[in-house]
Amino acid sequence: MKLIFVSGGVISGLGKGITASSIGRLLKSRGLKVSAIKIDPYLNIDAGTMNPFEHGEVYVLDDGGEVDLDLGNYERFMDLELGSDHNITTGKVYRSVIENERRGDYLGKTVQIIPHITDEIKHRITSVARESGADVVIVELGGTVGDMESMPFLEAARQLGRDLGREENVMFIHTTLIPIMGSVGEEKTKPTQHSVKELMSIGIRPDMIVGRCSEPISDSARSKIAMFCDVDEKAVISAPDAKSIYAVPLSLEEQGVADYIIERMRLSPLTSGRDMKDWESFLDRILHPTEHVTVAIVGKYTSLADSYLSHLEAFAHAGAERRCKVHIRFIDSDDLLSKGTDLLDGVHGILVPGGFGIRGIEGKIVAARYARENGIPFLGVCLGFQIATIEIGRDVLGLKGANSTEFDPDTKAPVICLMHEQASVSSMGATMRLGSQRVLLAEDSKAAGLYGSTDITERHRHRFEVNPEYIDMYESAGWRFVGRSDDGHRMEVGELKGHPYFVASQFHPEFKSRPMAPSPLHLGLVDAAIAYKNDMD
Repeated sequence: MKLIFVSGGVISGLGKGITASSIGRLLKSRGLKVSAIKIDPYLNIDAGTMNPFEHGEVYVLDDGGEVDLDLGNYERFMDLELGSDHNITTGKVYRSVIENERRGDYLGKTVQIIPHITDEIKHRITSVARESGADVVIVELGGTVGDMESMPFLEAARQLGRDLGREENVMFIHTTLIPIMGSVGEEKTKPTQHSVKELMSIGIRPDMIVGRCSEPISDSARSKIAMFCDVDEKAVISAPDAKSIYAVPLSLEEQGVADYIIERMRLSPLTSGRDMKDWESFLDRILHPTEHVTVAIVGKYTSLADSYLSHLEAFAHAGAERRCKVHIRFIDSDDLLSKGTDLLDGVHGILVPGGFGIRGIEGKIVAARYARENGIPFLGVCLGFQIATIEIGRDVLGLKGANSTEFDPDTKAPVICLMHEQASVSSMGATMRLGSQRVLLAEDSKAAGLYGSTDITERHRHRFEVNPEYIDMYESAGWRFVGRSDDGHRMEVGELKGHPYFVASQFHPEFKSRPMAPSPLHLGLVDAAIAYKNDMD
């Protein structure tokens, strides 16, 4: 097997995930089979319990894995479907080692970081790499070189280089910050030198350095980094700020990154040149739109854009499909209660995304009502589907106090309730419906038209669902449940009769959106937003 480790230095948030994803895309364009692994050094078993304010969104995989959002980048850029084993955390590793020790698997030996923890890390990496059948697996090492919690993973990576062969089977790519200081715009390479020194002190010499900078790295800075960090000058790569993350693969391609890796690792591409025409066309549509619309995302984690990253990317994909720039207006749902619906003035569409907990619920209901009453295109996702159902129950059906038992266990109109026959247990300690599930759509529905099929699969992450006792009442009032689970018991998609586009889904369509295959429901919202704007003009 061949492994590429991507590490980071100086500061976090440099874009290791985008670098790893972009490299994967370039190698795939040569006909190579690529897979990816994300290592997160936190003690959590997975990302399921993490606060979006701190960590960004929880990304859900087909198998129900609740993982780091970087796996979303891998899937989108490389067009992959990954499993939960592709996200390795300290919590998973330590839990396995302790369980092994309790069973006596170590035959009474003293259990230590080296070799037991590092062996478990190596086993997990090589098992995933082997099972993927990929020509090369890209392993992103989360955190920053020098962090205490990252040390076992770096040591395991070092050992794998020794075990598999550094000459051609293992490659290390290090991303660092190259700041520009002062009015003269002088690049400072010292942070990179210190970061590489830290990496080399634990036995890893990088084969390639990717320098993040606000502007392209000068030739003199490139030469300086190559000399002091002991790498080939052509292996010092400039990663300047880009107008779109989807421009990064092409920037790396221009600098010969894929060719260098193929030569260095003695890979055997199926094609002599790259096949990036679709990607270049996609990027051109992003950078040169002919339409502009504004969509409001009404939620409670709006102070951190990464909390809704997959929605942002789904709108980028859908917008590119129509050569339309989708401008996002983040609105804290509580602000709709304190400041009023004037915050929604000028928007051409409204999205109410998923979430948990009672805070912000009433503001989201206000947003759904505003969209319904004013004919503004609306998309509700997961909790947003439930919000639309609650709002229609209160304001159309006259069900006073209609609510979810999640927010009001004693409500007299529990239009959303807990379904007890759920399938999976999440790390939140609650029984949840997680991962890819089959959904059947009505032939005459907007959703079926957008998907081009009445039989689809989408990813889920929820506990509460529409109460079956109220279905007939809702449908008689025009809130049609046009999508249902394959057994017919669970409501999956709702569409409001007589509204240009008032659609909501219990599943998360954003998780399967891809650059050349946008989420159908987001695409429907963009189409409706364009039509709404044109009608207003």
